[in-house]
Amino acid sequence: MLESGVMYRQHLKRTRRRFFTLNKWKMRLLFWGSALSVGAIAALFALAAGFADESFHHLHQQQPWLTYLLPPVGLAFIAWLTRRFFPGTEGSGIPQAIAALSMRKHALRHKVLSLRVALGKMLLTTLGLFCGASIGREGPTVHIGASLMYSLRRFAPQPLRGQDMLRALILAGGAAGISAAFNTPLAGILFAVEEMSRSFEQRTSGTLIIAVVLAGLTALVILGPYTYFGSTDATLPLSGAWLAVLICGVVGGLLGGLFATALILGSRRIAPLAWRYPVRIAFACGLLISLLGFVSDGQSFGTGYLEAQQLVDGGEASLLFPLWKLLATLSSYLSGIPGGIFAPSLAVGAGLGADLALLLPHLPVAALIMLGMVGYFSGVVQTPITAFVIVMEMTDNSGMLLPLMATALIARGVSSLVCPRPIYQALADAYLHKQDTQENAGKYENP
Repeated sequence: MLESGVMYRQHLKRTRRRFFTLNKWKMRLLFWGSALSVGAIAALFALAAGFADESFHHLHQQQPWLTYLLPPVGLAFIAWLTRRFFPGTEGSGIPQAIAALSMRKHALRHKVLSLRVALGKMLLTTLGLFCGASIGREGPTVHIGASLMYSLRRFAPQPLRGQDMLRALILAGGAAGISAAFNTPLAGILFAVEEMSRSFEQRTSGTLIIAVVLAGLTALVILGPYTYFGSTDATLPLSGAWLAVLICGVVGGLLGGLFATALILGSRRIAPLAWRYPVRIAFACGLLISLLGFVSDGQSFGTGYLEAQQLVDGGEASLLFPLWKLLATLSSYLSGIPGGIFAPSLAVGAGLGADLALLLPHLPVAALIMLGMVGYFSGVVQTPITAFVIVMEMTDNSGMLLPLMATALIARGVSSLVCPRPIYQALADAYLHKQDTQENAGKYENP
């Protein structure tokens, strides 16, 4: 009895020492401050990106001829800025964040996770939206969050610089970015677990959750309470739910998998040319974006947020909108400029759901649009849990949980048949291979 009391007092003393240690409080304050910063910057980024997207669409209504000139010229200029001043900011940024988890050398990580990269990602993505590129800010926000959280290590005491803790910071930053970008805190946690790490270590769980909560609350304070695509109370009757789930899951998964395969193969084939001729490739992709914008009457430009929101609210889009939007997103990504595929993919899925509703006229259109979004999005990124949670949280509709879950799982299975390797993992592997090749080339050139 006496021995157990002594052990308890010793444990209590160690706990107090850990809690009140100056270094521990330095670590906590640095970490909490970084998480708050991610939320604030994500909110400001959302406002800037939204303004740029709306400005381009307004310009298209007033001076449409000018908006057909902007993509090729603008994307070429952005590609030059990216190569000249902000290398490492290309594309979505999620593959870079995933690749950084496997990097052991600080010099390699610093190329993709730094304050310079975070600043460039914000500026160039916003500029890309102002030029009509079919990109989103959500993937870049993951990159920004991971960069900000990782950058705090230079100010931290030694315990925060270990390999495991640095990995936890990158995961937490990415999760905080998703949470703040979509106002979906649960999806932020799941995305870090399901996509970025593909595992969940107990010692990182507290770090992850605190970062998501702080970043999400900060964004909420700045932007106010909102749902990404508004609210809908659409539900599916049990008699027709199984057919809608099956169709949206199969078609969305197949189309999403084909898009992911095209993007992966296109990146591999175009990457060598883009490295040699970045401005020319971006200019050519910009021309294709302008052409798609012309034939779709401007619907393929930008994030696709406005078009998806209108569909959720009961509006209509052209039958070929999903195809035009898919091709515009593919062209935008292959141009090499910074920008993500989250928002455009959700817009393609919304259009796909609206088209599939024509085959099932007895079912609510809004419900099929939600199933189309989760089916296509899950097919692209192959993270079914994140997909149905994002759509459910974005539309403030928990009544569709089971149909969304079933659609996401079916789409994930169908997508894996045409795209065996998940898109972000494949792009991260390609990025790591590229870094190893360049490093080895440097060793041979400078023995």
